Amino acid sequence: MQIGHRSDFIEFGSGAFMYKIKDDDKIWVDEFRAKPVGKHSPGLQRVLNAMRGVRQAGKFVLVCVKPHREWAVGRLSGRRGDSVEIIPDMRFSDLKEAELAIFKLRWKEHTGADLPE
Repeated sequence: MQIGHRSDFIEFGSGAFMYKIKDDDKIWVDEFRAKPVGKHSPGLQRVLNAMRGVRQAGKFVLVCVKPHREWAVGRLSGRRGDSVEIIPDMRFSDLKEAELAIFKLRWKEHTGADLPE
């Protein structure tokens, strides 16, 4: 396993480090589009871990509205017990489309750029 350079990581005050998503990570986008759920390559998993490991306040999440039939994009407040804020007009009947929507939002949040088509 290859360990990245220190500049590939973001340091938190606690001394913990998290992988910093870079422009080079665009190579994992097609893999995610093809298989958003399930086992992923180490490179894609590293990107997903960085996206999923952020603070809870403001984090984009999927909310199951109707089991196995409808999902909505939501945003966490960061406070335990608060309701998830449902984002208007971001509902999906296909889980794959819902997962891709979350991936796009998180990509933009981490990189400042829209996900490449």
